[in-house]
Amino acid sequence: MPFMLLTNPWRLTLLFLVSGAATRFMADKTSVGKLTWARIARLLPPLLFAMFVIVPPQSYYQVVEYIALHPNSGLTVHNFWIRYATASGHWCGTDGECLTTPTWNHMWFVAYLLFYTLVLAVMLLVWKKAGQHIQKAAEWTLKGVGLFAWPILFLGMLRATLYAKYGETHALVGDHYVHAVSFSAFLLGFGLAKSEVLRDRLTAMRWLALALAVAAWAGWSVYVWTYRSDTAVPPPQLKLLMRFVFAADTWCAIVAILGFGAKHLTNKGGPALRYLTLGVFPFYLVHQTLIVVMAYHLAKLGLPQGLEGAILVVATFAGCFATYEIVRRIPGVRILFGLKGQPAGAEAKRPPAFA
Repeated sequence: MPFMLLTNPWRLTLLFLVSGAATRFMADKTSVGKLTWARIARLLPPLLFAMFVIVPPQSYYQVVEYIALHPNSGLTVHNFWIRYATASGHWCGTDGECLTTPTWNHMWFVAYLLFYTLVLAVMLLVWKKAGQHIQKAAEWTLKGVGLFAWPILFLGMLRATLYAKYGETHALVGDHYVHAVSFSAFLLGFGLAKSEVLRDRLTAMRWLALALAVAAWAGWSVYVWTYRSDTAVPPPQLKLLMRFVFAADTWCAIVAILGFGAKHLTNKGGPALRYLTLGVFPFYLVHQTLIVVMAYHLAKLGLPQGLEGAILVVATFAGCFATYEIVRRIPGVRILFGLKGQPAGAEAKRPPAFA
């Protein structure tokens, strides 16, 4: 479990920040209208395709598992896809819990990113130099101890207030904590994308940030492990403290990753990096469905937990690579996986996936 918590605090926040940075490069090269339509064309087809093709197996096995645990619940998987797509499944158990379909599951990130891009487009219509102004504000704020103190304080306060009250829903409407964190990260990425000043600061602080991130991760892991039981209730003061430890883990890990990336990856490309960069979106689309489907069937084999986990990791990577290799060669299918229409071998350098 500690290793599962290694990326949990920061991975999606980092993705939103990187997406904001990539959007800045695009926005500076084109009009707001063209940017908006380019984002819709890039993000909406994969989102809809995933909701109606890639995600349904996850919901199917969720229904199957529920029936196995509650055989008298009245649920049925008959004509599953049609009932899933038309929201006519009525998959509600005796406990009152219902499965709402169609759903985007892990694709909430893409839905939120599309929404944030549309909000940014409106902002740019009335605030044309938003990128430059956000950049200057970030450079002024994130200096000295402020590089760590202000973001950690901000994230910790959100964790102690909005998260404590609303949690995370990924339902777009009413998901106040996730929007506060993710849209802020998106805007920060949009602002710092072209800042040489912040790049130098992040590079200089990368080792300190890494040490702080590891320490915060260790503290957070011990806390989660200690209070993993429903009956184990942490003291309120400790719970509040750990909100800020979580925030420290989030921000320090991001600073370390950006710092090391700026140090070792700036102006470095090549076929391998370009290949992997283009594969991020297809990997993201299929990875969770592969995990759910394979985990369901592997669990029936009764394998040792370590072996089952190793097989699942290797098989997931293999499935993602195989999917990417197949879809990148089919022009009509590429757009459904977030790739541009040109066939494999013709890809030119461009911003990272989710851009």
